[in-house]
Amino acid sequence: MGRARIGWVWAVTVAVAVGLPGCGLPVVGSASRPGSDRGATTTIPVTAGPTVAAARIRATVARAQRTHEIPTPAPGEQALGGWRSPVQAVQVFAQTYINWTADTVATHLHVLAQAAIGQARSAMTLAAGQVGHDSSIALGGVANSGTVEGIAPVTGEDNVYAVVTRERTTATHTNAYHGLRPAWHVTLATVTEVYGRLWTISGWQPEN
Repeated sequence: MGRARIGWVWAVTVAVAVGLPGCGLPVVGSASRPGSDRGATTTIPVTAGPTVAAARIRATVARAQRTHEIPTPAPGEQALGGWRSPVQAVQVFAQTYINWTADTVATHLHVLAQAAIGQARSAMTLAAGQVGHDSSIALGGVANSGTVEGIAPVTGEDNVYAVVTRERTTATHTNAYHGLRPAWHVTLATVTEVYGRLWTISGWQPEN
């Protein structure tokens, strides 16, 4: 995260405060990379089924919300899990990243930090800390919801995917987002193979 991101409202009211880059562009998918086995269509539909890592993320979120205990992973710690393919890794990570409420945003960020490695882990950990010290999201009753509309490999980049989301920000205690229409956002996600033939997120860069 890094630029003000209206669709990514763990930074919305926090806009520049959370300092996580942005949301997305009105473009779905991208051309597949010649010779790549990571994408054969211009738009990769997000239909992959649940994975062990996805289940672990949901379980960790539920446990953290119930106990109010959210362990922060040490820099050298292993990721929470992995996904069977790069697209699954990007899909589940993105869905967790864009769907949150004022009550769950910090928890989601902490869990994503545990699921990620490298720059993505650092970004999620930093964002969780910043959100935790900002009262505007809770006071405004801010929430963000959205869907992953397309995932495709970025031409000329190894293990980098563009993920396109359509998101809407709302608030129950402020008029700041009244009438705000759903918006398209794009994020560049870097994936890394872990645990042998499993994948996780190692880079997360919202582009608008």
